[in-house]
Amino acid sequence: MLKKRNLNFIQLGLLLAVMSTASINTSCVAQKKKDGFVQIFDGKTLKGWDGDPTYWRVENGNLVGEITPATLLKTNSFIIWRGGEPGDFEFKGEFNITEAGNSGINYRSDQLPDVPFALRGYQADIDGKNRYTGQNYEERKRTTLAYRGQKTTIPPYTGPATPEGVRANVKSNAWSGLTVTGSLGSSDSLKTLIKSEDWNTFRLVIKGNRLQHYINDVLMSDVTDEDTVNGKSKGLLGVQVHVGPPMKVQYRNLMLKQL
Repeated sequence: MLKKRNLNFIQLGLLLAVMSTASINTSCVAQKKKDGFVQIFDGKTLKGWDGDPTYWRVENGNLVGEITPATLLKTNSFIIWRGGEPGDFEFKGEFNITEAGNSGINYRSDQLPDVPFALRGYQADIDGKNRYTGQNYEERKRTTLAYRGQKTTIPPYTGPATPEGVRANVKSNAWSGLTVTGSLGSSDSLKTLIKSEDWNTFRLVIKGNRLQHYINDVLMSDVTDEDTVNGKSKGLLGVQVHVGPPMKVQYRNLMLKQL
């Protein structure tokens, strides 16, 4: 009788353990569904990404872009996420860049057919000296749409819808039509919140025509783009290594939530 009773207790214990584990797993799934974020870089391979292996690799769980003295670039090179063309989304993760480095996160972008691994479109700028980190720079198009610390509105475009017409409206590497509508703090004060040659977090909140770039949970630039000729509502996502001296940039914990 005692032996049978002990067996029943063991069976009951196993049942409770299974129920507890199931409850934990259900809770985790519910939390993941509630948060809505999906991991788009597995930390082990470049599965789902497309770039030049001369410049991009996985190392110690990080997505690494590196230029060496033997592999200097003539044009900026991107590794492009092939999982879709996000429109409204939040994208977050971490980056670490060397002092001489220049990089950025492109979104709602087009891939150029005649230049290898080149993107054209909105970019959350990142650089090792933190001159530009946090600003909104449109690669190969309207250039700077908001410097760090600026809240801006880009008015509708009425000029010729040609590359030459767009370039004519760029002055000193910034879009001449941008209107500053508010301040998020001075560029220099915001710069002190960005760590040099260390890990920083980023978060892009892109919804409709409003484009917000956060670094270390601080809003660094905020653009409302009313230019329906040049602006885009969806497109490719990718990260960059920039023409210049040898450099290294690392990304990790890349999570995307479609809105």
